[in-house]
Amino acid sequence: MTNLTATNTAGADWSSLRLLHKLYVTLAQEFSIEYSPCAELETANAGSPKSVAAAEAWFARLDERIAVHQLRQFLQTSPLADEASLRAALAYMLHKPEHSDSDRDKTDFLLVQLFSICAPSLLEDNEVTFDFVAGMLKPVLGPGDLTQLESLEGLNEVIETASACRKLPDLFASGIIEKGRQFKLGAGHNYYNSAALVAFTRFNFLLRRCFFRTMHRDLNAILDGLRILELRGVEMLDCRGAELSGEEPVGRLRMICQSWKAMFQAEYSFGQPLRMLVDLGAAVDASLANSEPAAKAVSDETDHPARAMAAAASGDASGETHRGDAANESESSSGENFES
Repeated sequence: MTNLTATNTAGADWSSLRLLHKLYVTLAQEFSIEYSPCAELETANAGSPKSVAAAEAWFARLDERIAVHQLRQFLQTSPLADEASLRAALAYMLHKPEHSDSDRDKTDFLLVQLFSICAPSLLEDNEVTFDFVAGMLKPVLGPGDLTQLESLEGLNEVIETASACRKLPDLFASGIIEKGRQFKLGAGHNYYNSAALVAFTRFNFLLRRCFFRTMHRDLNAILDGLRILELRGVEMLDCRGAELSGEEPVGRLRMICQSWKAMFQAEYSFGQPLRMLVDLGAAVDASLANSEPAAKAVSDETDHPARAMAAAASGDASGETHRGDAANESESSSGENFES
């Protein structure tokens, strides 16, 4: 557990602005985003009011060109995305004079990401209470009323719905991402109320865990299904529904799943591969249903669909520690936003 240090609630100081400048420049270079250098941030060791104004104007111009998914993906993979950099980015976002929808989504991600890397490594879901999250974020959010809002208590029902889902298709069909976004849109300008930010951070964090654990159950089920298909003598699968070919070798599919397993150690590295995972699971289930057991010795095992076999294999995934849940379930993200 990291003790968050207090952020300058009057806005980012000069050292924070220079730290954020390094982060933004590296991000822009990685995504080939054109930008003009900020001479003040590159040369001045101390910021005058004029330098601060010039720096903030530079950030505003570049920030408009950075998409939400690019920020998520970069902060999930860059070694620059440490606590200090996240706090600097939050200070900038929270104290902008006006906020766009993009600002809200970026703030949403920054808060849950900061909480994820600073929270205890062994944290049970029932310990992630509103008061606990409020205590963790208070140094960042600053003074203010952190009493739980009745208007956002419905977020608890959304989390309960997500927790009851055992498969990724069930999570998508439940509409939980859309419901979470409705709460955020409904909050309007009150989204930046400190208590609302705490509630949404808690919601985002627990929703990450639901997706992470369900995703690994499904991935283990697919690997189990591929093993059974090999025992039945199946060598090729029709995976066109998963944006693959109509004749995918079972061995190659296993390699793809193993690569996804490594990729999915980052909670926001889902994106399109997550959709492909769902579709690949459907392809494996269809092949299992259409194939015959290769031998009597494996008939008992192969009578069950792959998804049902995930229960045993998913025990490890569903029981992962907070840190094991991909650095506290470490959105990528290549576009997927589980913070809704």
